[in-house]
Amino acid sequence: MDSVLNALSAGAEWFITLFNLGGQNFMGLVTGIIPTLVVLITFVNALISLIGQERVDGFARGISKYRVLRYTLLPVLSMFILCNPMAYSFGRFLPEKYKPAFYDSAVSFCHPITGLFPHANAGELFVYLGIANGISTLGLPLGHLAIRYFIVGIIVILIRGLLTERLTAMFMARKEV
Repeated sequence: MDSVLNALSAGAEWFITLFNLGGQNFMGLVTGIIPTLVVLITFVNALISLIGQERVDGFARGISKYRVLRYTLLPVLSMFILCNPMAYSFGRFLPEKYKPAFYDSAVSFCHPITGLFPHANAGELFVYLGIANGISTLGLPLGHLAIRYFIVGIIVILIRGLLTERLTAMFMARKEV
């Protein structure tokens, strides 16, 4: 009977410890990253207000005319300015035939941007922070990791955008859209 009571007691202690640890993690977010995200979002919105929504829209339309910029700068700006999932709305500046490739590029940039600009996609932040924790444990600088993620992310979204644009053109030609 004692072993059953000990097992139940240990199970109850484990159960409440799990929630206590979750609460400690949550408080770490409340005192750490959440204020940073709020300030970054406020800054981005203020910047758009200062520049003017019409100018931001006009700039996006202008750079979308060039393939390289369409799948590098446009997704980066859309993710930085509008964040996930609103970033995909920048596709409105593109003809229909480029929208799938833009979406592919933008969605592929959700993770690489979080190291430098965590406000852009807070949902992916846990992945970056997990890797960053390991890097910090090794005593290595996080800035280098964030910059490398960002650069590799841009290369990947360009490749994906160009490839998806080509595939979309092939499929549209088959269906004679």
